[in-house]
Amino acid sequence: MTTRLYDEATPRKLAHFINGKLHAGDGQRWGDIFNPATGEIVSQVPLGSTADVDAALQAATAALPGWADTTPLRRARIMFKFKELLEKNADEIAAMITHEHGKVLSDAKGELTRGIEVVEFACGIPHLLKGEYSDQVGGGVDSWSIRQPVGVCAGITPFNFPVMVPMWMFPMALACGNTFILKPSERDPSPSLMLAELLREAGLPDGVFNVVHGDKTVVDALLTDPRVAAVSFVGSTPIAQYIYATGTAHGKRVQALGGAKNHMVVMPDADLDLTVDSLMGAAYGSAGERCMAISVAVAVGDIADELVKRMVEKTRNLNIGPGTDPNADMGPLVTRTHYDKVKAYVDQGVKEGAMLVVDGRDFKVAGHEGGFFLGGCMFDKVKPSMRIYQEEIFGPVLSVVRVPDLDAAISLINAHEFGNGVAVFTGSGNTAREFSRRISVGMVGINVPIPVPMAFHSFGGWKHSLFGDHSVHGPEGVRFYTRLKTMTARWPQQGELSANPFIMPTH
Repeated sequence: MTTRLYDEATPRKLAHFINGKLHAGDGQRWGDIFNPATGEIVSQVPLGSTADVDAALQAATAALPGWADTTPLRRARIMFKFKELLEKNADEIAAMITHEHGKVLSDAKGELTRGIEVVEFACGIPHLLKGEYSDQVGGGVDSWSIRQPVGVCAGITPFNFPVMVPMWMFPMALACGNTFILKPSERDPSPSLMLAELLREAGLPDGVFNVVHGDKTVVDALLTDPRVAAVSFVGSTPIAQYIYATGTAHGKRVQALGGAKNHMVVMPDADLDLTVDSLMGAAYGSAGERCMAISVAVAVGDIADELVKRMVEKTRNLNIGPGTDPNADMGPLVTRTHYDKVKAYVDQGVKEGAMLVVDGRDFKVAGHEGGFFLGGCMFDKVKPSMRIYQEEIFGPVLSVVRVPDLDAAISLINAHEFGNGVAVFTGSGNTAREFSRRISVGMVGINVPIPVPMAFHSFGGWKHSLFGDHSVHGPEGVRFYTRLKTMTARWPQQGELSANPFIMPTH
């Protein structure tokens, strides 16, 4: 291991990772990376050029034939070794996440664990790639299918999970025999370089996995270059729509996960102690910077007053501090720009007439006055017409909407443009079943606030939360990163006459 970025006393310049080694690029444009707890610049990341993308594509294209022909068993063994190295270096990876993202260390370790689960699933690729075989589909005719890699794949990932979300993508792509180019978020890119080094240490051949940092220049180059066969994306809905439209227009397979406005429905028969504890973590964990964060609590009937009362007390008592503080419940937001955006939404909610029952806008952490800290904020009596209800805020802001019954709750959620995740808290199995069947959302939790599927299932929303036909990781990941090929064969005996070749065969 050669890269140790998170604990350096002075800012340093990062590099791309291309063809098995660090690649400086042209060095013309740079972006600042901040420690969100202090507001200080800790590193600079190169904003790549089309030449940098071309270098990565040349490496990935050259490595593709050999890697695609590598047996699934040997690819799986590299995944096993990669998993071992991830676990061995878990503390350092988590510290690197916290240093650039700001989330608390325990949450960073949880993120890594969920990423490792996808690697574990990818270790089973020899079984997952098994095709189907049908004997005697016709007279002396057999048919079978196989799944083959699609080619060079690209991943464009967000800042909120700099390890987990890339690991939703590249372990599956690599295990299926593809080569990969990762374009991580320029806000917290260092963990991607460590992942690249661990893959190299695990025995991955040069050029199979590459990292190109950058902004729209890099993204557009990946979306339009014919050497890229498939693109995976996680981010906001406007960008997801752009990624999907541009990529598919250039003949690529695209899965683009967009925004979210996740609701938690609280029924009158819910266990309030469980509900409140679950809602606190789901709303304010990672400072709300999660695509599966609960940002709307839908209080049904007469449960609302007691729910709000308990939530107000707990929100005011959140322990907020730097991610390295073992007692902190949540850390800072990722950048000053994002802090300003989230704070502006709180201002907007007040203007729109929502009742701000907890105001965290003036929150400060002693000794970290330059950090991007925002206290927990909570609105009551939010209306569906308000922007704070309609739009994704991506911060520690919870809205409470009051409805009279389950039908009203379902109608409210189904009318929203996003359909990523949802939860219902209830003591009634019938209510849970009815809710699960009628709700137009891709992932549903029943007394589970953040229903992120395990790696052997697949993650994906509905409506404007997912563009494309495939969810990520799990069985859907295998389908996305492979193409189906079906063979039909006959071995006639010498001199055997064939049927009339002008007639469509039927048996």
